[in-house]
Amino acid sequence: MVLLPIIVVLPILMVLVIYWGNTSYHKLLIFKVNSDLAVAHEYFQRVIAGVGARIHGFASSHRLVAAMAAGTRDRLPQLLSVERTDQHLDFLQVLDLDGNVIASGNELGQPANYLEWPVVQGAVRGDAGTSIAIFSAEQLGRLDVRLKEQAFLPLVPTEKAVPTQRQYEDRGMVIHSAAPIFDARQRLVGVLHGGVLLNRNLEFVDNINSIVYREGSLPLGSKGTATLFLDDVRIATNVRLFQGERALGTRVSAEVRKKVLEEGDTWLDRAFVVNDWYVSGYEPITDGRGQRVGMLYVGYLEAPFERAKLHALWVVGGLFLLVGVLGSVVSLRWARNIFQPLERMSQTMSAVEAGEAEARVGPVRSRDEIGRLAAHFDELLDRLQARNRELQQLADELDQKVIERTRELEEANRHLRDAQRQLVMSEKLAAIGELTAGVAHEINNPIAVIQGNLEMVREVLGPAAEPVKREIRLIDEQANRIREIVTKLLQFARPSEFAGYVEPVDVNAVIEDCLVLVRHVLAKGDIEIVRRYQTARSVGINRNELQQVLINLIVNAVQAMGEGGTLTLRTRDWDDKGVVVSVQDTGPGIRPEDLSRIFDPFYTTKKQHGTGLGLSISYTLVERYGGTISVDSEYGKGAEFSVWLLSEPVYQERSPGAAPSLIARYRHA
Repeated sequence: MVLLPIIVVLPILMVLVIYWGNTSYHKLLIFKVNSDLAVAHEYFQRVIAGVGARIHGFASSHRLVAAMAAGTRDRLPQLLSVERTDQHLDFLQVLDLDGNVIASGNELGQPANYLEWPVVQGAVRGDAGTSIAIFSAEQLGRLDVRLKEQAFLPLVPTEKAVPTQRQYEDRGMVIHSAAPIFDARQRLVGVLHGGVLLNRNLEFVDNINSIVYREGSLPLGSKGTATLFLDDVRIATNVRLFQGERALGTRVSAEVRKKVLEEGDTWLDRAFVVNDWYVSGYEPITDGRGQRVGMLYVGYLEAPFERAKLHALWVVGGLFLLVGVLGSVVSLRWARNIFQPLERMSQTMSAVEAGEAEARVGPVRSRDEIGRLAAHFDELLDRLQARNRELQQLADELDQKVIERTRELEEANRHLRDAQRQLVMSEKLAAIGELTAGVAHEINNPIAVIQGNLEMVREVLGPAAEPVKREIRLIDEQANRIREIVTKLLQFARPSEFAGYVEPVDVNAVIEDCLVLVRHVLAKGDIEIVRRYQTARSVGINRNELQQVLINLIVNAVQAMGEGGTLTLRTRDWDDKGVVVSVQDTGPGIRPEDLSRIFDPFYTTKKQHGTGLGLSISYTLVERYGGTISVDSEYGKGAEFSVWLLSEPVYQERSPGAAPSLIARYRHA
């Protein structure tokens, strides 16, 4: 019985430890390469998004719009060439709405049409897009002869790869983006098309490698690598062949190709890479049509980790063997002196468990630790019997105290959460105040230029400006509104430092001006507008601030209705106090759990687009003049926002961190 744990259990335990250690070690390696692949994937997506952002930014720039409007074709290629160099793009061109090249920043080969590409089709419809695409050698040559030369790679015979008759790879993997170009009247006049060729783009894979496997991140002398594949061919890699040469033109192993390219799965396991085994991660790359066209790879050399694992397993096995031999000798010597007193103690414990509280071990012959343990065991049983009685009494008292303390802690936690939420809100609003104060000066300068140029346009055109007199006036008003929006953010964070200019305002006229300003939003969906003006009163408020509030409510209503619905705009008298302006939509309404928080700063249900400040700022603007905003909504049946305005304003202030009270918010709902 003494030797059984050593001669049976110990070997089994050793096998289990070795198996568990080997399995866990392998899982750790796979976990690491999986996290490395996630980092590489994120970087790749940021590179793609960066190309799209640069193309879209230039497409909406004044320089390009002015060059397109000038009508001179020699200036446009020069501008495209300079921008292509500045933005680190491999090609940049302007297309007409049929996909033909108008001008290019490259040395073009034969004329080409690009309407076949999904991103170009989207840009012709007015939507910018970015994706991966595979260009043939002929298509690359039409973009720029140098791109065709850069993409050409002789195939290198590679062990474990799928046999092929091909001698070279001349296609190019391209990140290309297309964005619509609108003239000054927002008419679509062309498409900006540009991108980056990834073949031989060594900077791209070196950046991945430096991010994922920075210096010192891999122990034991292992080396990290990163690769970009077109189909199964390495077109950009830092995997090395002999004498430090990059393994461009080599191919992936057949089993990896089958799992990743043919089946569309991610490979996370050891794999043979060119000439050695690596712990590898491969994921498929898809183009704009959803086709798998290549792979992204990261991995590190397996051999150093394998040697370390074997060394550790040998050490563990040796330790188990040494412990087994020594344990057998010592156990046999001590067994006789230990078992007899232990048996009596075991019998006593069994009796106590059976309910014999008076059972004891009694005197034993042994005077060593076991004998003293038996005596102490009897003393312990005596004390235990006395303590049980005390513990039962204390347990009853403790239960009552726990119940009381639990109630106190729950109440304290509730107050703490409220205080934390209020503190976070105050910090956010303070940050807005600091940021807006710095940005206001930078925004006001270009606004001054715009207004100065508008004055010059009026003077130069004279009577000829009469057909667009209303548009010029609206531009001037909106330039002032931009300046005032910055001021309103400061007012939102520091309401006591600002006061709006108050004037008698005709709310019906303001609504009509707002509809003109948001007509581009209304045009995106099938929106029917219903006007019900039932008041002729004026209210005392700043006109631009009221316009800001109504535009925000109208845009929110249109966005809520998606592709279509009815937008109802009402005005009516508010007893003898002022006017009520209502904006009603036929959208899905507001969920009950959101209804009580929609006026809170930074709370938004539009997770990808909203900031959560629109309704909060609108509420603050109206409340400053003694008014309020209420909402009436039943989920699934639309929503109606009502703005309550006084004929004679009564100024009110509240602290920047304070949310509108529920009583004030719904008192007129």
